[in-house]
Amino acid sequence: MPRAFITGITGQDGQHLAEFLHGKGYEVFGMVKGQNNPRLTQIREEFPFIEPVPGDLADLPSLVKALEATQPDEVYNLGAISFVALSFNQAELTANITGLGVLRMLEAIRMVGGAQNNKIRFYQASSSEMFGKVRETPQTERTPFHPRSPYGCAKVFGHDIVVNYRESYDMFACSGILFNHEGPRRGMEFVTRKVTNAVARIKLGLQEELVLGNLDFKRDWGYAGDYVKAMWLMLQQDAPDDYVVATGETHSGQDLVELAFAQVGITDWQQYVRQDKKFFRPAEVDLLIGDPTKAHDKLGWEREVDFPSLVKMMVENDLKIESAKLGR
Repeated sequence: MPRAFITGITGQDGQHLAEFLHGKGYEVFGMVKGQNNPRLTQIREEFPFIEPVPGDLADLPSLVKALEATQPDEVYNLGAISFVALSFNQAELTANITGLGVLRMLEAIRMVGGAQNNKIRFYQASSSEMFGKVRETPQTERTPFHPRSPYGCAKVFGHDIVVNYRESYDMFACSGILFNHEGPRRGMEFVTRKVTNAVARIKLGLQEELVLGNLDFKRDWGYAGDYVKAMWLMLQQDAPDDYVVATGETHSGQDLVELAFAQVGITDWQQYVRQDKKFFRPAEVDLLIGDPTKAHDKLGWEREVDFPSLVKMMVENDLKIESAKLGR
């Protein structure tokens, strides 16, 4: 039975990946920070097959102990300070966890080695936010980075240190440059979930308006459940490499809002939406659209859920959640 070790197990991607790997027959270990992590109870209830392991991306000795205890074949580093807006307020913390955390995990893998003579395979969750102020459209694996947030800067460091360790120590280390990927498990702080939850609450009479920042930005949005398959496929190849994972389509923030309201039969969405400058980023990323050709050709990966289906899935889920709270 192959063994996988996942950081960020309580997040959207960690949950989807754990489910996927469990279905593939893996023994799944999930790293959990802190003695009384409030999300651990949820993980234990929904994913009883995950074995929690203590550890912290800010603490190298804890990572070494975690790997020694679990002896994984594959390590998926999904843990990060991942909310872009927060990274402007907590830039140092973001750099320490999202950036240096990658270095610490690579060092832990190098120190522990594993049962296969240091052949633990490593996946790093890179991000389309690394492209930032894009130099070319669409973005590929060779597009230069120009990050526009502390989060993006930290992700660039993480990405580059993976390349360095791969070339310096012959490690099987890959990075997936994943463009925006969403789903019902997305945190409420992210704009997609903020929109779909607000739409559900407005439809049910629980909320009067949706307050947002910029609506003109454009993103390449896919479904998280599709994207974790690409993570796994990267670690099944003969040689390590980096891949863009995206849909190749772009939609604006306004497209997202219009489509979400349309799902509940509201066409005059403007009367419910208000813009507030406090939600604008200090430096905005205007357009992100990825070219997934390499992932298609070399990994055989294809997305299954399109953008309208993704929004429909999220709105229906939030309607179900909010209706349950009302006892309906």
